[in-house]
Amino acid sequence: MTEQKVAVVTGASSGIGAATARGLAAAGYRVVLAARRADRIEALAKEIGGTPYVLDVTDRASVDAFAASLDRVDVLVNNAGGALGAESVATADPADWLAMYQVNVLGVLHVTQALLPALRASGDGTVLLLSSTAGFTAYEGGGGYVAAKHGAHALAATLRLELCGEPVRVIEIAPGMVRTEGFALTRFRGDEEQAAAVYAGVAEPLTAEDVADTVVWAVTRPPHVNVDLLVVRPRAQAAQHKVHREPTP
Repeated sequence: MTEQKVAVVTGASSGIGAATARGLAAAGYRVVLAARRADRIEALAKEIGGTPYVLDVTDRASVDAFAASLDRVDVLVNNAGGALGAESVATADPADWLAMYQVNVLGVLHVTQALLPALRASGDGTVLLLSSTAGFTAYEGGGGYVAAKHGAHALAATLRLELCGEPVRVIEIAPGMVRTEGFALTRFRGDEEQAAAVYAGVAEPLTAEDVADTVVWAVTRPPHVNVDLLVVRPRAQAAQHKVHREPTP
């Protein structure tokens, strides 16, 4: 009997991470759900038959302990991330920029470094990084998040070069406008009106499930197929600054 493959998903407590965990479990993986909110990942782990682990990706000691607890890793989905604030470069709080860099870039670095030995040992490892179209195009009020996601994109591209010839592929998926339960609300510090305005008039932004579907598809390609970079946007969004919005009442 072939041993069940193991997929680690960070930021698995909600949104794209939770949807990805469900999708990978349905595809036959044993999913390790890593996130800070214990109650959420425990409930989801029970639902999908996965393993919960309370983890802060910005804490290297926590990440190293997590890595040591795993006996096998075939897939790593670096999903933990997020945005804080929408102030201009002139008025932004450097603490927000630091927090975004720590989770979107250093968090990815910590987890990838810690799990890379196991991914190599699997003989067919996959590192998948959820970045953003913000990693390619700047926009007003997005300086800190744009900078962090540019950093994440550079990390993925560099890692792919460095692992060339080894049994580990590196995949980057860059979503555009995705409406999840918490992304915009967190960014605007709980201001529901500002969060809702991001999606105003957009009939069908992407959902967490839409993005998770692309993750599962990319991960389950034959081992010799590497989806270097997949950009996914809703049909209403042609580019970062080109979004079709219906008139709102």
